[in-house]
Amino acid sequence: MMTQGEALGVLKTGANVFLTGEPGSGKTHTVNAYVAWLRARGIEPAITASTGIAATHIGGLTIHSWSGIGVKRWLSEEDLDAIAQKKNVVKRVADTSVLIIDEVSMLSAGTLSMVDAVLREVRRTAQPFGGLQVVLVGDFFQLPPVSRRGERHEIAARGLFSTGRNDETDGFAFMSPVWGAMKPLVCYLSEQYRQEDAEFLELLLALRQGAFTDAHRSLLEERMAAEPKQDMPKLYSHNADVDAINAQELAKLKTPLHTFTMKEHGPEQVVSALKRGCLSPEELSLKEGARVMFTKNDVARGRYVNGTLGTITGFAKESGYPMVKTRSGRTIEAEPDEWRVEDGGRVIAKIEQVPLRLAWAMTIHKSQGMSLDAAHMDLSQTFEYGQGYVALSRVRTLSGISLGGLNERALEVHPDILGKDAEFRAFSEKARAAFGDMPESELEAMHANFVKACGGKEPEPGTENRAKTSADVGRPQMRTKIHNALTPDIGCRVLRGTERWRGTFELLASGKNLEEVADELGVQVATVFKHLERLAEKEQPDWERLAHLASAKDIERAIAVFDTLEHAYLKPVFEALNEQIPYETIHLARLIGGFAPPPSNEKNQKPTP
Repeated sequence: MMTQGEALGVLKTGANVFLTGEPGSGKTHTVNAYVAWLRARGIEPAITASTGIAATHIGGLTIHSWSGIGVKRWLSEEDLDAIAQKKNVVKRVADTSVLIIDEVSMLSAGTLSMVDAVLREVRRTAQPFGGLQVVLVGDFFQLPPVSRRGERHEIAARGLFSTGRNDETDGFAFMSPVWGAMKPLVCYLSEQYRQEDAEFLELLLALRQGAFTDAHRSLLEERMAAEPKQDMPKLYSHNADVDAINAQELAKLKTPLHTFTMKEHGPEQVVSALKRGCLSPEELSLKEGARVMFTKNDVARGRYVNGTLGTITGFAKESGYPMVKTRSGRTIEAEPDEWRVEDGGRVIAKIEQVPLRLAWAMTIHKSQGMSLDAAHMDLSQTFEYGQGYVALSRVRTLSGISLGGLNERALEVHPDILGKDAEFRAFSEKARAAFGDMPESELEAMHANFVKACGGKEPEPGTENRAKTSADVGRPQMRTKIHNALTPDIGCRVLRGTERWRGTFELLASGKNLEEVADELGVQVATVFKHLERLAEKEQPDWERLAHLASAKDIERAIAVFDTLEHAYLKPVFEALNEQIPYETIHLARLIGGFAPPPSNEKNQKPTP
């Protein structure tokens, strides 16, 4: 298991990496930090995803489009030769040193093998993926690849390219022979930034480990509700249920209908892919009183994030755009925003639409990647492994879940993943130990050599943010836990005394950073913050003594956002600040500002010793 900073240190070496972890562990943030690090050195990565929705979220292409394989399910020798003659494919592959593929859990083994075949053909080398650094990102406990089992026999009969092993055509990406050939280092992120409810986290972990018990089932059954609260979004397995509910609820409103039409710019094929991935529809029909959800982060002003819920209170007189009142009571004019596809740093297509969708209901598939305060979900018709897990893990606390139904499949994860996950965790520990034992000078030399090999250049001193946090874009703390002797006046009281929380505070106040204190205590940074929260419940610490941990300006900005929220969750603040301020700084701002941690399940109210 790794912190984000440790994983970032591995990525910077240029090794092939599988970046994984539970929902909310910071996979996207770590990738964004790596992309920023590369771009600061003049290296433009290829950012792709397995699906249109995921590609739209990250502003990239689908891996199918980027590699030129398109909708093909297999490649003949003629197909491969034709793709290798396409000028746009050849140029983008030749200009790329780093290939990032997001949501790899939804990519089949056959597709991964086809991408590998194209890259080796174009780059004229037998190395896996043509010698590029490949970063695979995702969580195999989430939604799996779509299976088309009947096709594997035709692949075998016609001698076509896919996995090279006919029984693995539709399997998970790690079943492809190229996965083993590329020998990816596994970075399994261990920190958690979405759920702050310990009991709920334990339930989700039990699902992942195939250790779901009757006690866990009882916890979920307590969330069963015949009628959900009016302001809760509803999650369903099938599109038909979602469309019917949204249409019915909109029709009930007697207010005038306002329709907003999507604008498009760029090649038709690319625009079509953007439309399929955009959560806002081409024709957005709204009425006063409609329940809506923002479908994008407000990067410019930080007023809302993807998943912010609200109600249409009217339409602006001058612009005609919707006025949305959020759950926190803030009213926002929802102006059009844009979704774009970039290739090599150049915008090749974009669409513009009001970033809203009707939110009485949505599919579990389209909720993947969102963080919700609360949701009603009917899991009685789940039909795919991972659907129940994805739905449950969208919500921050157990008390925020309302269940309309539950079947056995909703509580199951794919049996092939259980054993593989244990393997991934073990590989991640080996990688963490190896890099942790490596001299810092050697690690920095590896980073510098990779930049040079990619044709990049180190930025001038002072031009890059180097804040010391476990998830920043600067140098990570690549060390195993240090069990050295603690100072007599502080450390002994931390380990043996009754004032453990104050001991943690004093360690920080002595000038140490969060990682150093976590290492001395043998805990994670999240536990350090738990100690500070418990201390704040008993007394008012002198927070100025921790001023060295973050800039005053960043603390003030985070506190200002907390003031607008109904519950003091960390992720909405992180997203509202355009993912520019680290989670540790935001957590510190919540303490300094006196904002209570968000409510957890009533059974989990006792302080952690």
